Amino acid sequence: MKELADLTEKLSIERPEAWDRLPDMELYRDQVLSYMKRQQPLQSEETLLTGAMINNYIKIGLLPRANGKKYTREHLVYLTAVCSLKQILSVGKTDELLKLQSNILDSKSFYEEYLDIIDRVFNETLQQLDENGTKEELAATALQLALSSYAQKVTCEKLLDLLKEEKPPQKNKHNKKSKSKTE
Repeated sequence: MKELADLTEKLSIERPEAWDRLPDMELYRDQVLSYMKRQQPLQSEETLLTGAMINNYIKIGLLPRANGKKYTREHLVYLTAVCSLKQILSVGKTDELLKLQSNILDSKSFYEEYLDIIDRVFNETLQQLDENGTKEELAATALQLALSSYAQKVTCEKLLDLLKEEKPPQKNKHNKKSKSKTE
C-alpha cells in the first residue's frame, strides 16, 4: 500500500528543524505562520496555527509578547512545542506542563530535549507499523495507537494535577517547640 509507505517515510524523516536551523532573525506574524507549517508537517490543515491562536497564547501567558511586531527564535521554539501538545492537551494543561519543565527558560536546552523526545516517540510509533499488514492488522494497530494515546493523555493530565497540588509542610514530630506564654 503506497499511502502507508508514504506515511512511514514521513514519520521517519519529518521532524521540526534543529535549533541551529531555526531562523536567527526576527519574523513577522505571517512569516511565523508560514514557518510553523513546516515545523508541524504531519498536522492536518484544520489544526494548523493561526494568528488568533498566537494572540490567545500571548494573552494567557503561554507565549511571550512579540518584540514590536516581530517574533524571535524563542517564539518558534515555544510555538513548536505548543502546536504538538495542543493536539493532546488543553491550552491550560499545555501551559501547566511547559511551566513545569526545569529548562523552559533556556529555550535552546528545552528545544533540544523536546526534539530528542519527539524523535524517540516517533521512532517507537514507527516500530508498530507493518507496511505489509492486512487491513485488519492495520485496523488493530490503529486501535492500539488510539488507546495508547488515550492512556498516555489521561496519565499526563493526572500527573499534572498531582504536581499542581500543594502539599502541606510536614511537621517534625521530634522537634516540637513549646508554645510561648504570649500565644
